[in-house]
Amino acid sequence: MTKNILFLILFFFQFTFSQNTAESSQKLITTCKVWGFLKYYHPKVANGDFNWSNQLLLILPKVEQTKSKEEFSSLLESWIDSLGEVKEITPISETKEADYFDKNFDLNWITNSKVFTESISKKLKFIENNRFQGKQFYVGTLLGGNIFIKNEDFSSFKSDDKNSRMLALFTYWNLVEYFFPYKYLMDEKWNRSLEKMLPVFLSAQNDDTFYSAMQKLTAKLNDSHVVFFKYKNKKHYLPVICKIIDGKMIVTEVLNQHMTENYTINPGDVITKINDKSIKDIIREKRDLICASNEARFLHDIIEPVLSGKEDTITLEFSIKNKTVIKTVNWTDYNSNRYLLTNESKYTSKKEKIKIIGNNIGYVNMGVLKTKDIPELIDKLKTTKSIILDLRNYPKETYEGISNFINAEEKEFAIYTKPDLNYPGRFIWSEGSTCGFQNKNNYKGKVILLVNEQSLSQSEWTAMCFQTSGNTTIIGSQTAGADGNVTEIDYMPAFHSSFSGIGVYYPDKRETQRIGVTPDIKIKPTIKGIQEGRDEVLERALQFIESGK
Repeated sequence: MTKNILFLILFFFQFTFSQNTAESSQKLITTCKVWGFLKYYHPKVANGDFNWSNQLLLILPKVEQTKSKEEFSSLLESWIDSLGEVKEITPISETKEADYFDKNFDLNWITNSKVFTESISKKLKFIENNRFQGKQFYVGTLLGGNIFIKNEDFSSFKSDDKNSRMLALFTYWNLVEYFFPYKYLMDEKWNRSLEKMLPVFLSAQNDDTFYSAMQKLTAKLNDSHVVFFKYKNKKHYLPVICKIIDGKMIVTEVLNQHMTENYTINPGDVITKINDKSIKDIIREKRDLICASNEARFLHDIIEPVLSGKEDTITLEFSIKNKTVIKTVNWTDYNSNRYLLTNESKYTSKKEKIKIIGNNIGYVNMGVLKTKDIPELIDKLKTTKSIILDLRNYPKETYEGISNFINAEEKEFAIYTKPDLNYPGRFIWSEGSTCGFQNKNNYKGKVILLVNEQSLSQSEWTAMCFQTSGNTTIIGSQTAGADGNVTEIDYMPAFHSSFSGIGVYYPDKRETQRIGVTPDIKIKPTIKGIQEGRDEVLERALQFIESGK
């Protein structure tokens, strides 16, 4: 009998605790949405009449003290009223020419009777219908259509302060809610992400746990344009380029020959463990920390953080000729700049930009080709039977000159959705991009594009442009699946992130986000091919040129 009573007491306590926790979370979630809505919709808030960060910090303790839905709604209603009168204006007419894209847009939550009283729902709806029209105080629009962030106040931010962490979470969540063009394509509904991440932010009581929470939040966007960078993090790195194939990490290039001499690390070496962790375990651990549009790009982006860190050495386990070899290697100072090593340094400058290979076939490394090189390209390759444009890199805006060379006429290759700051959360289809011109002397041979997971953004957009030539074949594997101008996010101490700022689609409105540019012929490198020093994707392109299949 005593045990039963004890069980009932414990059950009642747990039920009450869970219920109270759920109610508290729901109040914070609702406050997040109302605060963000007012930030971009209320005429006096969107105009910058209030320090909106400070307003949140003042209202949060009061929210915590409310005991019922009615009390909570009354608090929010009084808060809204304190902002000043919202004048009824002539109904805002939609631009006749505007073609709205509304897959991201949803303000139905403001009429949720389980959360709000009818009075506050009507008040929020009235604000929507009489929303701010003008130059937003907290966001602006760049020439390309993506937003930039301004006038955010994080001067008093402290990671050990709960309300400061709520401010950081609410700010980021609402930026994505209203201005991320691909919100509708995320694996997890953004509302659900808020529900799941709220407890993580509530419990993150120091810098490390807070920034870890921020990184996990950014990873939920499923966008290869998303980066997460915490400043003041001195790092070291391993100066090699690797690729993950079949759960194994393969060294594809060594950037520092001194390392090869000292530690005998060579292209083709298979890394099976890093600091005693298997590659599969590392992938599993990083799953909710690395943001990528698709699995191919995720496996690419995981390598950089895995092969860098604060320590001075890294322990690597290799599988070499069926033997396990363990090496402890000194890392290189990150100030020598890994990015430059792999993109702009002497390392890449040694690569040929334009050359003739095989049986009168032109090859162009788009990653090192510059606009000034286009005349040379045309002169060298105009009589070839085929041109291979290698886009397994980040090109330097050379698309126009090449597209003029390979196209017989002007064609549209991409259209866009851009945020409407007069109706935050809505996007508008905008004019597309064209390439080529009327050119009877255009290149008549086959055009081959090589792509893989390194083909990101500008590379994918360039591939879309070159596809219009009518004689283009894409060979390789899935691209990064993130296109369009990037919105940079720097609104709090020691934090930088970004996301795709506009939507990019084919002229028939086919999606490119997460999908990427789809190869006509699919092929991936193999471990054996890398160890033999072969470029199997290039070989497949040569085979196609000669055989037609």
